[in-house]
Amino acid sequence: MHSTIGILGGMGPLATVDFVTKIIRQTPASRDQDHVPLLIHSVPQIPDRTACLMEGRESPLAALSQGLNTLVTAGAGCIAIPCNTAHYWHPDLAKISPVPILHIARACAEQLSANGVSRVGLMATDGTLKAGFYGDALGQYGIELVEHSALLQQRVMEGIYRVKSGALHAGARLLEDCLQQFLDSGVERVILGCTEIPLALDSIQSPLGAYGVDATDALARACIAWYQAQQDQAVAA
Repeated sequence: MHSTIGILGGMGPLATVDFVTKIIRQTPASRDQDHVPLLIHSVPQIPDRTACLMEGRESPLAALSQGLNTLVTAGAGCIAIPCNTAHYWHPDLAKISPVPILHIARACAEQLSANGVSRVGLMATDGTLKAGFYGDALGQYGIELVEHSALLQQRVMEGIYRVKSGALHAGARLLEDCLQQFLDSGVERVILGCTEIPLALDSIQSPLGAYGVDATDALARACIAWYQAQQDQAVAA
């Protein structure tokens, strides 16, 4: 199996760049050759995932499948998708993929479990909440996902779309306020379950970021762990 990781991105473009940066920064490397080999497919024209789930608009599955095939044909031995909502189609993609596809919610749940966290909130798009895969993944580790109000969710969505539109600072301040409201509800940690959220909070160096669990970061760690396992197998062989 090839040890190159394919990144099925573009959802959105800034989030894809942020994800790649996280992989690079977390890789234990002392030279270029120690880094994880990556193939990046960043196509922002993939139909909107939340609009599909919430409003019945065009499904992104065909575009996601095309991107997956492009990466596999190019030599990817594993796939990572730095978009939370797109994981609604993870089962469909896994059925047609000849290589493993890492799951962002499972990576996040494993990290939370390892840190002894048992009660969390979730900041994510309407589509991700409706899809329900975070609740499923967390439940497998005995972690409670606490629901929040519709008004707070509306503000989360407003912050996310401000970031996507390029209003990074304004979106970051709004999302920081939302994060504070989550913490005030009594949860131990808040999953930052949309790739734009940690990017925004980092841009203003929010002190509340310490209470958030960056799902993108968890996926990056899973990528590195997969690559290192491939390297260990190659040495053992």
